Amino acid sequence: MKKNAHVLRACQFEVNEKNRKVRDLEAMIADFRQMIVNLDHQIISEQEKSGISDVNHYAYPTFAKAAIQRRDNLIVSVEELEGKLELAQAEMQEAGDELSKAQQLDNRENTSSNPHVAHQSTSHRF
Repeated sequence: MKKNAHVLRACQFEVNEKNRKVRDLEAMIADFRQMIVNLDHQIISEQEKSGISDVNHYAYPTFAKAAIQRRDNLIVSVEELEGKLELAQAEMQEAGDELSKAQQLDNRENTSSNPHVAHQSTSHRF
C-alpha cells in the first residue's frame, strides 16, 4: 500500500464532505426562496379576498399577517444561509487545493521511489 494513500483518502473524503455541504446549502436556499414566492402569492390572494392591503388596518386578515411574518423570517434565513454558503464554498476550494497538493506529492514520491521507471527511460537513449 502506498505511504500516502491514507492522506489521499482523507483529502478526498474532506472534498466530498465539503461538496455535499455546499449542495445541501444550495438546495435549502432554493427551497426557502420557493417558499417565499408561495407566501407572496398567498398574501396577495388574502389581500384581494379581503379588499384590504393596509397591514395596519384593523380588519387586515390574520392569515396574511402570519404569512408576512413567515416570509420575513425566511428572507432572513436565506441571507444567513447565503453567508454560510460562501464560507462552505471557500472551504470546499481549500479542501480541493489540499487534495491537489497531496496528489502531486504522491505522484512525485511514486516517481522517485520507483527507480526502474526512471532508469528505463534513460537507459534506452543512445
